Amino acid sequence: MSKEIKVSVSILCADFANLANEIKMCEESGVDMLHIDVMDGHFVPNITVGALIVEAIRPITKLPIEAHLMIENPSAYIDSFLKVGTDSISLHAECYALDGHLTKEADGYTRQVDAINISKLRKDIQRIQDNGKKAFVVLNPSSPICIQGVLEQADGVLVMSVNPGFAKQKFMPVALAKIQGLRDIFDKDIAVDGGINELTAPEAVKAGANILATASYFFSSSKPKETVKYLKSLRI
Repeated sequence: MSKEIKVSVSILCADFANLANEIKMCEESGVDMLHIDVMDGHFVPNITVGALIVEAIRPITKLPIEAHLMIENPSAYIDSFLKVGTDSISLHAECYALDGHLTKEADGYTRQVDAINISKLRKDIQRIQDNGKKAFVVLNPSSPICIQGVLEQADGVLVMSVNPGFAKQKFMPVALAKIQGLRDIFDKDIAVDGGINELTAPEAVKAGANILATASYFFSSSKPKETVKYLKSLRI
């Protein structure tokens, strides 16, 4: 199987005082899409941005905008992100856990799910798709592949290779087996998010990922265009 590698850049590590210029740099560097990390301080131990930032940047870029909803109740916010021009919305499987199937670590945030409410997740995916937008399902590092019931419907899967909440974390190799397991049964987009750099990106692509989400690796690069070119040169 051969898939074109796409690069998604998270603005989490951008200079927000010069965000328009940072987005222009993304465009000039050949980035495929902008990744908006939405955190609420409940699902993850951090607070970032909401639909307002999508509304602010939508008029200044033609790049697709994807909202990664790391929030406690994504169903309540889907419509607000669709309204402001979001092109893709990523929903965490952990938010759709069946009773008794969600585990939280001692920090109160890190969580895993082994069984989900398929009908509820399907309903939210359909709501996104009915508006002509894409819906991805997200799995935390410790969650097994428990989303088989929505794979036919979802536009893609986002595999977290760090525990969500902060940028600049190290890539967790446990993600590789999950990516490979998904690729064996899923021929649509598989994205990987967390700790992607010149060393980890080839491993993720070899495992089967075709969308690489990056933040600090891109924004800390002295040659961002070359960085994107390198990532896109990788082959599954």
